[in-house]
Amino acid sequence: MHLGLGGIIVAIAVGIGTIGYATLGQLSWLDAFLNASMILGGMGPVDRMETSAAKLFAALYALFSGLVFVGLVGIVLAPWVHRLLHWTHLEDRADR
Repeated sequence: MHLGLGGIIVAIAVGIGTIGYATLGQLSWLDAFLNASMILGGMGPVDRMETSAAKLFAALYALFSGLVFVGLVGIVLAPWVHRLLHWTHLEDRADR
């Protein structure tokens, strides 16, 4: 369930980036998707943005992508960390 939620969040984030790069950066849809995917994956931009609006969008999308990455790690790892805490009984020891 958490992986599915993470996949939905990634799809929405890539969609936002693709639309932004296509409209503001005046890139083709494929190039816009490539840029959004590379930024969200932490690799960096592919194409240079020429207009001020496109540069502002690229900067804000990069910050947004960093927060999405941290949030996704939390969503995906939360069930496993919770299970690990149960397995090691750390929750019981914290109450004492």
